[in-house]
Amino acid sequence: MTLFYRPAHPAHQSAWSMALALTAALALPAMADGPHVERTDVVEVIGQYENGVGTSDAASAGYVTPRLIESRPLQRPGAVLEFVPGVIVTQHSGDGKANQFFLRGFNLDHGTDFATSVAGMPVNMPTHGHGQGYSDLNFLIPELVSRIDYRKGPYFASEGDFSSAGAAHMHYQDKLANGIVQVTAGGFDYRRALAAGSRDAGPGTLLYALELVGNNGPWQNPERFGKQNAVMRYSVGNAQAEHSLTAMAYQGRWNATDQIAQRAVNSGQVSRLAAIDATDGGDSQRYSLSYGYRRTLSDGEFALSAYAIRYRLQLFSNFTYFMNDPANGDQFEQTDQRSVFGIAPTWLWTGRLADMQSIVKAGLTLRRDNIGTVGLYNTAARQRLSNVREDRVRQTGSGAFIEHSLQWSDWFRSVLGARADFYAADVTSNLVINSGHTRDRQYSPKLALVAGPFAETEFFFNWGHGFHSNDARGTAARVNPTTLAPVGQSPALVRSQGSEIGARTEAIQELQSSLALWRLDLASELVFAGDAGTTQASRPSHRHGIEWSNRWRARPWLLVDADLSVSRARFTTDDPATPGRSIPGAIDRVLSLGLSLEDLGPWSGMLQMRYFGPRPLAADDSVRSQSTLLWNLRGGYRFNKDLRASLDVINLFNRNASDIDYFYNSQLRGEAAPVGDVHFHPVEPRSLRLTLTANF
Repeated sequence: MTLFYRPAHPAHQSAWSMALALTAALALPAMADGPHVERTDVVEVIGQYENGVGTSDAASAGYVTPRLIESRPLQRPGAVLEFVPGVIVTQHSGDGKANQFFLRGFNLDHGTDFATSVAGMPVNMPTHGHGQGYSDLNFLIPELVSRIDYRKGPYFASEGDFSSAGAAHMHYQDKLANGIVQVTAGGFDYRRALAAGSRDAGPGTLLYALELVGNNGPWQNPERFGKQNAVMRYSVGNAQAEHSLTAMAYQGRWNATDQIAQRAVNSGQVSRLAAIDATDGGDSQRYSLSYGYRRTLSDGEFALSAYAIRYRLQLFSNFTYFMNDPANGDQFEQTDQRSVFGIAPTWLWTGRLADMQSIVKAGLTLRRDNIGTVGLYNTAARQRLSNVREDRVRQTGSGAFIEHSLQWSDWFRSVLGARADFYAADVTSNLVINSGHTRDRQYSPKLALVAGPFAETEFFFNWGHGFHSNDARGTAARVNPTTLAPVGQSPALVRSQGSEIGARTEAIQELQSSLALWRLDLASELVFAGDAGTTQASRPSHRHGIEWSNRWRARPWLLVDADLSVSRARFTTDDPATPGRSIPGAIDRVLSLGLSLEDLGPWSGMLQMRYFGPRPLAADDSVRSQSTLLWNLRGGYRFNKDLRASLDVINLFNRNASDIDYFYNSQLRGEAAPVGDVHFHPVEPRSLRLTLTANF
């Protein structure tokens, strides 16, 4: 929590007109962070970030404005998280599947230690059919995002499960300045249509949006991705009290060209853009309804958010081809059907303690996941052959936090926080021996010290404990469901501990720069298992690194965003079964550069570069991935105040690189035995997308 809070920006959700959804979210400036008190000073916005001196309690925390989201080309909705310095977003399957995330020396798989929320609702899914913390952002509509609040490290009491590496909260607009009708057409049969707007309705405002997307992609097996997405939100109130009711709905269906074995390409058996199992794919649905309430008190603010989500995923994958079943192949189906309910009241009080300015923030969180079916089945061409496991899970997570910020002097403030989390899960498995009940708790102290500003420079020290939860099925399991061999049970909650020292400066005119040195220890690492297609608890780990972020207005018409992240990740203990201490997939270097051209008459432009370095793919570091360097370009022209066009060039230099690489055993058709090999998913070749946008 910060002594001076940023102004509130209402958060929202969306609803698809095809189905009923239930979820609740509070339309507040940073709903996930609780109420905010407006700053008493003025923060200059340089570029497309609000990261000036006095805006946060850590050098690595910040705010992304909608200007950046509007100006930068986006290949996929989840790529908005790449606006968070140091984050890389990739894909290893079809467009409808959750993205792959990297940050601070983590291969986060689909979100294991990076918490995300949209319009006040959590996105990460615990005990998910495909991976713990699964974060599918395909329902996000970037044009509705009003702001992204990001934090890194386990130093913030309001952040709970999955936030050890960081958290990003994406807030939706409360009211659009202008209605939007947008049509995009591009290479590989990409097409998108968006209609969004807001209007007065009775005493309040009605916001609505409808998005339709189709894409075949460059793959030899056409992706046939189809997405329907909708939002409807009604808000009413004034400066004293606000209410909001938001409905969202999303559904998507796709064919997947999954990662392929390098030897299959080298031998000419398939091309880089081919699928080894052309029947992989899936479909997903998400419906929600949410309510938000905010009221100004005489000495602070009270906020309440509540949500209900209905979610379904059916996913078909084949990572090992013919290793386990030479006759039918190794395709498997993962299913997840659940209802999620949550509520989060938050209080904020301002006052004075011994003549020092004091702010106290406290909150409660309660989330219930009723998972009707989380299943794993052997399949061939999407037809079930046998049941590997099928479980019903009832999982509850609750938490309470408090933070006290005290301004000791003009140049020094402290933030002392604490969080308590409680976990309960009941697993009913088709294999009775793997049924059970789990209970656990976690207490997490937090501390931030902020000194300055001195000559437009401030200094930070942050420390805290955090955690991630493990799949409830692993906490109850006693035997492997396939071999019936005994297995060890995973802990329900896994502790993390992190610290950071940093500085932020505006000493040079028109430049905002921040530097952070950090470390993070995890009691158990979550890693991707290629032959199982999910994440599994592993050894304890240690990470440390440095991040340097810069926002520079080099000229009145040129904005430069430059970010560098370097990290090192290692297991801290040995495992005789897996020699070596390198963490497979752990990213070590990320560099991003954005050049934005503005105020050039009707013209505008953006050139974006992102680089992520080679990574160990095996614990003994005997196999490493290649690095990936990509450039994207956007050129824009405004015909008049209501009509503009933009041309995006994705993968400008048409590089043959990988979105992601793994190393594990697989067996191609005709091979006599499994072979250890690199399996990769290529970046898409160069493509152009032309967008026409009309405002009304």
